[in-house]
Amino acid sequence: MTTTQWRAFAAASTTVVLWASAFVSIRSAGAEYSPGALALGRLLAGALVLGAICAVRREGLPPRAAWPGIVISGLLWFGVYMVALNWGEQKVDAGTAALVVNVGPLVMALLAGWLLKEGLPPRLLAGMAVSFAGAAVVGLSMSGGGSASVFGVLLCLLAAVSYAAGVVGQKPALRHASALQVTTWGCVIGAVACLPFAGVLVREAAAAPLSATLNMVYLGVFPTALAFTTWAYALARTTAGKMGATTYAVPALVVLMSWLFLDEVPGWLTLLGGAVCLAGVAVSRSRTRSRTPAGQDRTGGTEAAEVTSGRPPASREP
Repeated sequence: MTTTQWRAFAAASTTVVLWASAFVSIRSAGAEYSPGALALGRLLAGALVLGAICAVRREGLPPRAAWPGIVISGLLWFGVYMVALNWGEQKVDAGTAALVVNVGPLVMALLAGWLLKEGLPPRLLAGMAVSFAGAAVVGLSMSGGGSASVFGVLLCLLAAVSYAAGVVGQKPALRHASALQVTTWGCVIGAVACLPFAGVLVREAAAAPLSATLNMVYLGVFPTALAFTTWAYALARTTAGKMGATTYAVPALVVLMSWLFLDEVPGWLTLLGGAVCLAGVAVSRSRTRSRTPAGQDRTGGTEAAEVTSGRPPASREP
């Protein structure tokens, strides 16, 4: 493994651990903060830290070509994703939320086939069917708690779609701007989109215990400012498909952290449904072996296909 590969791996591993901790912190802080207020507080804390780092490093504004991707990721990933996830975790436990959100890599491949005209291979369609069957099992397992729990699963699915769309939009921006620039301005755009919740945030912060507010600040500094930057750093040096695969470890870490810190463990039927979700992702990313004629390029398509598909080229170093 080259030095670049090791750095990308270390950055991705940092992201996975911090994002896993975010599910637990959201579940804890969500008892005192509403979804929109928690998202805004998290994004403001993240934007302040990232802005200070940019000022010290004298990072200027991103080039014009990077802005479309930054805006897409800012609105969908930093904005919609965080609000939907916060709301979903008020209805389901942290482990269940992580299991459902982790269908995101499958949605990335689906968006690539639809938006980038890469087609919908049979394995992708089969993986979709398996994953959403798993999500249905998770929803049924929560139905004993009332329709609100099923609604929580749907919110987590919305978070997964927003996350996938944000990654698809972010990758092209990283060709023109640094990971720090893309993360900082994506965070700022997400915070601006959440400004309608400013009044609620002020009221809830005045009444919330210090522990909940510290959880919110932690979410902004570590799982947002640090983890989104290490994600962008690694994403700029590999494919979105490979980066999506690294998030498969998140649900297991979340279940462990939830058990240790929140005394929460999903039921066996919920865990089964989550395993089916991840099995569907694995099916969608699998491929049949094919012989490559001598002398033929094995890159397997355009750069856009490499970015968003689950089939990274075998001949190129990430």
